[in-house]
Amino acid sequence: MDNWVIAMMLTVSTILGALGLWALLWGLKSGQFDDSKKFLDGAQFDSEEALQDALELEKKKKEILEKKRKDGGYAPPD
Repeated sequence: MDNWVIAMMLTVSTILGALGLWALLWGLKSGQFDDSKKFLDGAQFDSEEALQDALELEKKKKEILEKKRKDGGYAPPD
């Protein structure tokens, strides 16, 4: 192989690697990988019914907290 072919392959691979690294860092910075509960909930609740029950329970908790905030000024810590 000629030297220019090797130089071209090194240049292209370096540019593609830098682009991949930039995309990974951008994803981390913008929060693209922050949904850790999705996979944990999927492993915790085996059946679809159990997952639906958990979603309903979470919805009820939010409704209760909203009602408490409106009635008594209760604000849970974040």
